[in-house]
Amino acid sequence: MPKLSTYAAVAMLPLLFAGSAAASGLDVTVLDQGGKPVESAVVSLTAPSAAPPGPPLPAESVINQDFETFFPLVTILPTGGSVTFRNSDKTMHQVYSFSAIKRFAFEVDVGHTSPAVVFDKPGTAAIGCNIHDQMITYVVVTDNPYTKLSDKTGVIRFADLAPGHYAAEVWHPDLAPGAKPASAEVDVGAGETALRVALKLVPRHMAPMSHMGNY
Repeated sequence: MPKLSTYAAVAMLPLLFAGSAAASGLDVTVLDQGGKPVESAVVSLTAPSAAPPGPPLPAESVINQDFETFFPLVTILPTGGSVTFRNSDKTMHQVYSFSAIKRFAFEVDVGHTSPAVVFDKPGTAAIGCNIHDQMITYVVVTDNPYTKLSDKTGVIRFADLAPGHYAAEVWHPDLAPGAKPASAEVDVGAGETALRVALKLVPRHMAPMSHMGNY
């Protein structure tokens, strides 16, 4: 699970979870303190020891730069996976990371794509643009295949899970300073199980724009 820094992070509200209905799956819904869906939350499940390995995470991803913004905000990679940076903007970008798991800096000219950057250590890298300070993206590198991102509705769907007891951790880059990822435990049976997680988030415009944290 990603390491938090003074830069990103979270105060969590209590987690609520409820149970079953009819096909081995788990739906996790992530909400903010006002009850609104949270997109780009990272949910990681610890499966029972008897569970089969989960499907592998995609080993290659692209982070686009457009309107002086990185898309997506968060990318999940398996250890050893790679990211290329595509500049679809009208200006050059200088992409860099001071993160402990990966340090790099290079320019990406307009209309160009960078060489692949391989992330060979688990953890979280905060990545910025040295020209446009408001630009930031996160790469979460994990050995856990049961790791997914919430969509615009705040939902993450884990299908075809083996029945058993699961532990869940939830992280988002807009969590309040100093807190750990939210956590909960849930029993998945033969039917559908639902888990609701509430996070207290810091408004994006109030978040400190520093890439020098413990990433």
